Amino acid sequence: MKQGLQLDVIAHMRTHFPSKFGLPRQSGLASGLPGTVVFAPAYRNADALRGIEEFSHLWLIWEFSQAVQAEWHATVRPPRLGGNQRVGVFATRSPYRPNPLGLSSVRLDSVELDTPLGPVLHVSGIDMVDGTPIYDIKPYILLDSHPDARESFAGPAKSHLLQVVFPENLLSAVPEALRPGLTQALALDPRPAYQTDPARVYGFPFAGLEIGFTVDGNVLTVRRVTVNLNQPAQ
Repeated sequence: MKQGLQLDVIAHMRTHFPSKFGLPRQSGLASGLPGTVVFAPAYRNADALRGIEEFSHLWLIWEFSQAVQAEWHATVRPPRLGGNQRVGVFATRSPYRPNPLGLSSVRLDSVELDTPLGPVLHVSGIDMVDGTPIYDIKPYILLDSHPDARESFAGPAKSHLLQVVFPENLLSAVPEALRPGLTQALALDPRPAYQTDPARVYGFPFAGLEIGFTVDGNVLTVRRVTVNLNQPAQ
């Protein structure tokens, strides 16, 4: 069998999410969530970024590194369809694909060319866990936008927003700069669509903290914010 293209990891994404639960299901849904693109040593060359600051958004091509499977399946169960209805894998953005590649559009907030880790890109609107391998970066251009596009079952994700109740005494435990992005991520309803128990306390690690919450109807209430000893703050 002919060997396919071999890809080099050019960078890794640094975020405040060490695991998938709690992450937005698509990039841009939580515009306030920050991330940093840190290049691999072989690609820490400022010349490779010359002119990138002229673009407001970037495409990132990356690996679903926490969702690699030995075999691929022709159909998958999208969470937004309740986890029961099957559709073709190529009609979804499921991580369980023949090639576990993701595509994200992120905002480029700033470029630092001289850091201890070489040049880095500060971006926002991320949907990637900490340490995600990145294979390529391309500028987003206006021709990439298609306002009249149809988006099938993926469309309701933008309108399915919860009211977030975040008690002030708990919110104060979250670094101020991270509060908007975290609140946006919670409003997107991190739960699988088939889990609706209002008494269940869900939780996920974020920025060295453990965020616990319940959902009753259309209201998400944060119940606890505790220090996560297994995840150092960034």
